[in-house]
Amino acid sequence: MTEQLDPAVFPAGHEPRVGRAERWLARLSFLCALGAAAVLVVTGLTDPLALGVAVLAGAVLLAALWVLLSTRGVRRWVAGAVAVAAPVVAVLVGAALGVLWQVVAVAVLAAAGSAAARAALGRARPPDRVPERDTPPPANPFLIMNPRSGGGKVGRFRLDERAADLGARVALLDGPGEVDVAALARRAVAEGADLLGVAGGDGTQALVAGVAAEHGLPFLVISAGTRNHLAMDLGLDRERPDRGLHALDDGVELTLDLGDIGGRTFVNNASFGAYAEVVQSPAYRDDKVGTTLQLLPDLLAARRGPRLRVHVDGELTLEAPTALLVSNNPYGAGDHAGLGRRPRLDTGRLGVVAVTVWSAAQAAGLLRGRHSTGLRSLIATEVVVDADVPEIPVGVDGEALLLPTPVRCTIRPGALRVRVPRERPGVPPARPQIDRALLRRQALTVGRLARAER
Repeated sequence: MTEQLDPAVFPAGHEPRVGRAERWLARLSFLCALGAAAVLVVTGLTDPLALGVAVLAGAVLLAALWVLLSTRGVRRWVAGAVAVAAPVVAVLVGAALGVLWQVVAVAVLAAAGSAAARAALGRARPPDRVPERDTPPPANPFLIMNPRSGGGKVGRFRLDERAADLGARVALLDGPGEVDVAALARRAVAEGADLLGVAGGDGTQALVAGVAAEHGLPFLVISAGTRNHLAMDLGLDRERPDRGLHALDDGVELTLDLGDIGGRTFVNNASFGAYAEVVQSPAYRDDKVGTTLQLLPDLLAARRGPRLRVHVDGELTLEAPTALLVSNNPYGAGDHAGLGRRPRLDTGRLGVVAVTVWSAAQAAGLLRGRHSTGLRSLIATEVVVDADVPEIPVGVDGEALLLPTPVRCTIRPGALRVRVPRERPGVPPARPQIDRALLRRQALTVGRLARAER
């Protein structure tokens, strides 16, 4: 059976490159791995006590991290201290036993092997840049701005004044009470707007992006929120949101996908389980880290919350995951929490990450990455989440919702036209995932075949 290449990394028509540099980098990575393994074997045979201390320190570290997340009060503080002390003690014992050089050698070889592997795999990747096209500037742009987003970036960068100078109509969400931004955007379309834009959080952007896609209009993202996740994946300057306004007079268009959850648009992700329960807390918006640490013990130790059952593309079933993340296009390698970048936003696929952790042993298993039994990382076109209750909490682009079960997530390929500045920082190359099959292919390819594949 032929292995399928990840469409998020190798879109249709793009094969991994296997040239001279890729071959030798891949071979170097395997040699470093063998060298590190050899040092460990020799150390274990000559000084089993040192190897035992290292293994014990690793086990203590993992157990301490689990207690840190799943308890409160004095036990949490003690666990934090143990987590810091375990590797320090291991190094001191290694030095006392005279095997410190072996520890350093293993660390250096492991780092060199990982660097060589990522370099080989990174060179094999096709360009990640989403195709862009020239289009005329909008004649009647309409922008919705939230002056409270991002600690007041709209006022600090005078975004409303600058947008008005460029011919845009601006609606400020500065009144008391909630505003139906989707209705506001639809009214602007009825009045002749030919571009819709948002300076605000990702949740507001998702609502207006849905209206723009519905009417086939270009959408403009101004990075005036706190996290600006979509702006980051578009390669915009998140430190200078005013530079995003250059798209109005000197911009290009990208065609991107949109996620759909129960008829509602999402631009980033939808989260279920433990993370969604945390997002429901009223304190989450003002103190994300503190609220997460406060609620995690109940969610992990007591298994509070509904029992989820997940169907992926109508076939695969995931039973009772602790947390589930469904994203509009997959996140980069090793990002199992939706905290990093998505290399592409136009692959026509959902990213799916399911984490199942109810014990310290399962938490330790997560160190195996995508090979862990407690972690599933998938690509899909449809995800259906059912539960043993009629409604479940869901975090949609950071907004807390309660949705009736079953909840259906799909992807709308090429649904959104996005206008961005021609000149922008861009999206840096994603950190390549360690793909052992591709790495072996690179290392074992002979010179003649490599030249034919170029």
